[in-house]
Amino acid sequence: MPDRLTSSSNERALRAAYRHCRRAVRRRDPVEYAVMQLTPPALRPAWWAMWAAFAAADDIADDPGTDRAERAARLHAWTTQLDGDLAGGRSDDPVRHALVDTVHRWDLDLGTLHRSFTTLAADTGGREFATWAQWSSWVRGTNHSWAVEGLRLLARAGVHIPLWLDRTESYRRYLDGLYLTDTLADLGDDLSRGELLLPADVLASFPGAEDDLRAGRYTPAVRDLVSHLTGRARHWLHQPELLGGLPPGPAVVFDAATRLFLARLDAVDAAGGKLLHQPTVPSRVTRWRLLAPARAQTALARRLLSCPVDHRTPPPPAESRGTVVVESGPVTSPPPHPGGARPPSLAPGELPRHVAVIMDGNGRWATQRGLPRSEGRREGSTAVREAFHGALELGLPYLTLYSFSTENWKRSTDEVSELFALCREELRTHRFAQYGVRARWAGSPEGLPEDLVDELLRVQHETRHQTRLTLTLCLNYGGRAELTRAARALAHRAASGQIDPARIHEADLAAQLSLPDLPDVDLLWRTGGEQRVSNFLPWHAAYAELHFTDALWPDTDRRDLWQAVTAYTHRRRRFGSAPRVPEQPRSSAPAPV
Repeated sequence: MPDRLTSSSNERALRAAYRHCRRAVRRRDPVEYAVMQLTPPALRPAWWAMWAAFAAADDIADDPGTDRAERAARLHAWTTQLDGDLAGGRSDDPVRHALVDTVHRWDLDLGTLHRSFTTLAADTGGREFATWAQWSSWVRGTNHSWAVEGLRLLARAGVHIPLWLDRTESYRRYLDGLYLTDTLADLGDDLSRGELLLPADVLASFPGAEDDLRAGRYTPAVRDLVSHLTGRARHWLHQPELLGGLPPGPAVVFDAATRLFLARLDAVDAAGGKLLHQPTVPSRVTRWRLLAPARAQTALARRLLSCPVDHRTPPPPAESRGTVVVESGPVTSPPPHPGGARPPSLAPGELPRHVAVIMDGNGRWATQRGLPRSEGRREGSTAVREAFHGALELGLPYLTLYSFSTENWKRSTDEVSELFALCREELRTHRFAQYGVRARWAGSPEGLPEDLVDELLRVQHETRHQTRLTLTLCLNYGGRAELTRAARALAHRAASGQIDPARIHEADLAAQLSLPDLPDVDLLWRTGGEQRVSNFLPWHAAYAELHFTDALWPDTDRRDLWQAVTAYTHRRRRFGSAPRVPEQPRSSAPAPV
């Protein structure tokens, strides 16, 4: 049970809320409950709360006793109350109370979960799918957010699940397999509400099956349809390659979950006419046979791996401008400056380790020329390439660019959309690894187009082993929001007894930031004539040297970066100490009278 309790009354209410969620999962879905019980005990209440919350919202959206408008209004009221409960830290509703505690305790993103509620809101008028593609898209809309937060929950607990971009389609098929299994097992419940959550094209392939299903008749056409669908679900679930690379504990849970869902499909095939009138689950004997060894194996894995290790380590800094050999072979030098300019000769010890840039002036550049603001962004993308080409030539280890702040959402929808389209284009066309650049993203995915997030993660994954230059793109980033999330995470750790508040140091807060291994900023350069830091890297830039220039960002190139770095080398950084007074030379001449 959760151990962060603020009072005896809250303790009783919270424990009762989690017990309510636990009973709901165990009663309504014994298979998924069994899978949850294979995870570490500290995580189980969170799984119960998340499952129960989605089930509660889904029940409202599916309630056959109310019309569409009433269902939509009730669901809106429920999610609005959840937002208020989250702000207040508790709820009178047991499911929401447990979910609020889970979100706060594990620092989950309720915004991500809201996406599934949005999909459910669209379902209040009924769900119909013409094709498997539409069905799969709907499944991802309702379940993807919960999968993302499930992975976040595991990571918060120190259980890091590696994901591979080349397996993306396999992950999606597997999730489709899980949901198709659930759909078939719950066919009777759905039919009782007048719902048939299967694509029209597959129903049309078995003449008469749809009418028979809606009439509650188990006919040969229905039997053949069910057999076809269980075969499809087995095909989607049987992907043993997804086990590769998983840690021992999660691998056991994944394998056991797959076996349980396959057993559920066996039960569907064997149910006959009962399938249309009651939920289908594997027998207790079957569940025990599959779960007993899995429980022993996961318990052993937890004992052997009781101290999870975070394998994230900062890359070694670039030492020189020479050729760097990486996994894929030698990297190439960046293209030279069009005018033949060469970087200044600076000793490695003089260079800043980390340069951060606020790229200001794109819109003004376009306005001054009578062009759409988007043209300023496009021209500014050329300056971005110049900047990191110049950083490579100079030998800088870290370069961070402020691409889009959380405050930039105040701009017009067209301008924001054009910016995101340009970002996608740059990410897809530029070969960062060719130059030995490790590209990383700092910021929130909330509100960003899904395909842009996919591109950011793809580039981050593909360049993760490069060591010549770490280029961090701050997109949808806000410094105060980052510090707030870090403080919230520390508060949760302190409240749950994981850390002594009296012993919290700077390093503890830094470890909760988006990129814990990002070094402090040595030089912060802003273009465009403004002299402010605009909520950019407040933690990292605490002791940064500031450099402001009047040139608008599209008018800059790598030479401006070199000039900023040269100016930095002439600064005397004291980090709060008093300036050293040079010793006066001694003289044998008498002092003047």
